[in-house]
Amino acid sequence: QVQLVESGGGLVQSGDSLRLSCVVSGGTFSSYMMAWFRQVPGKERAILAAIGWGGDSIVHEDSVKGRFTISRDNSKNTVYLQMNSLQAEDTAVYYCAADDPVYTNPDSLPPYDYWGRGTQVTVSS
Repeated sequence: QVQLVESGGGLVQSGDSLRLSCVVSGGTFSSYMMAWFRQVPGKERAILAAIGWGGDSIVHEDSVKGRFTISRDNSKNTVYLQMNSLQAEDTAVYYCAADDPVYTNPDSLPPYDYWGRGTQVTVSS
């Protein structure tokens, strides 16, 4: 059973930095495309950035470009989200997700098959 566990969230002030981590167990991490999403109450979960197994990455969300960086360490089965210059608008629950190239979860938001439970990030202004 594949499990994703996020950590690193918390309460910070505007302008601070945080690094989120997501550890994956029970699967073949090195083959997964990984992504970070966030969700605020009343809104849909939105993708922030994604990274392929080889480290090629893309930031999808315009509001975090230049401030957030996604990275991975395949030796540690971990994906990271470095968040700098945090703003109150970044307050949300942050989730990591994995796209398994050999499995499709019919109950999950495609193309991602596995999800963590999320970590809360709160930025005070």
